[in-house]
Amino acid sequence: MDTYEEITVKRDTLFKGRIVSLHVDEVKLPNGKMSTREIVEHPGAVAIIAITDQDKMIMVEQYRKPLERSLVEIPAGKLEKGENPLTCAKRELGEETGYTCESMELLTSFYTSPGFSDELLHVYLAKGLKKESELHLDEDEFVDLLEVSYEEAQQFMKEQKILDAKTIYAVQYWQLARTMESKV
Repeated sequence: MDTYEEITVKRDTLFKGRIVSLHVDEVKLPNGKMSTREIVEHPGAVAIIAITDQDKMIMVEQYRKPLERSLVEIPAGKLEKGENPLTCAKRELGEETGYTCESMELLTSFYTSPGFSDELLHVYLAKGLKKESELHLDEDEFVDLLEVSYEEAQQFMKEQKILDAKTIYAVQYWQLARTMESKV
């Protein structure tokens, strides 16, 4: 048992959607008092760090309605029910970018916002990229495909075109990988 475990006494589901569900839990705190927690339930997602042989990172620019603006991001997508994260990552890479890869390696998994959501994001590194086809986007998905240099990615961060955690992680991973290569 966790020292600070909160015991759920009651759960009310306020919304059950295509992507998320929203619950309000009444919980008993470690000190015996009661409180409420608003929880977003999410099936999980994948994100792909894809760097070409020309040292360009594959990114997409798309409009994000919650922010009312476009962002530049690494390819990513939601897991389907029961879907293996690696299978999802390969599918999303192909759909959003038209690229395939020779191999894909899981780098890490992390919770995106554990204070209110259970979304677990799996980050993969795609190697041996090959442009195979056009984009195969969902009918409600509109993206521009970008091949971004490391310097451009840094500039996008300064200009706040890159603002999401997964893409910032990807650029920082790229920086570390570049630093390690130069020391060899």
